[in-house]
Amino acid sequence: MSLQPKVHLGKFTAEGFRFAIVASRWTDSLVSSSIEGAVEALEEHGAVENSIEIFRVPGAFELPLAAKKVAESKKWDAVICLGVVIRGDTPHFDYVAGAAAEGSTRVSLDTGVPVLFGVITADNIQQATDRAGKRTDNKGFEAAMAAIEVVNLYKEVT
Repeated sequence: MSLQPKVHLGKFTAEGFRFAIVASRWTDSLVSSSIEGAVEALEEHGAVENSIEIFRVPGAFELPLAAKKVAESKKWDAVICLGVVIRGDTPHFDYVAGAAAEGSTRVSLDTGVPVLFGVITADNIQQATDRAGKRTDNKGFEAAMAAIEVVNLYKEVT
């Protein structure tokens, strides 16, 4: 193959961007760890004072509508949704996790604002705890890094 198409990759700088974190209060100790991970990633990559705000909702089911309200305000370059849903003995997990994932995607498509899905979906508390660890073992850190990358990519494309 002789063609060498240009490849566009988002840079890893949060400088000049604003990020909203919409996070559930359910399973707060794990979600708080995800929030800390997200803030750490954003700060490490140049986010400054007042460029990050956190909006708390009761649970993961409420994330999409809150994300939509935040995204529609046009004050934020990206919205990072964080929460935890742990499988139980009933189908409740499937409904909540599915609605949170599908709703977050819909918000992103409807508003044009990137909405990153940093919701931990786990079969048990140990799996959830493992995904709320430090840095790369932290779903919030991971979602924030993705947010940084996509806002830079979208800035380049538009």
